[in-house]
Amino acid sequence: MSEPEAPRSPCISVCLLDEHDICQGCYRSATEITDWFMAEPAEKRDILHRARQRERQYNPVRLD
Repeated sequence: MSEPEAPRSPCISVCLLDEHDICQGCYRSATEITDWFMAEPAEKRDILHRARQRERQYNPVRLD
């Protein structure tokens, strides 16, 4: 069975790290941002999952 396609980067070109090194645009940590390019698809999905959790923590009211 083949590996599922790698997810696209969540970067929205709003690159601003807060005091915890979390990007306020995509909610990835600085380490996750730099690791993204070499990460396997499964690792990228894990990064996206953690970023979504952080987004809900930082921004609990969403309009979508």
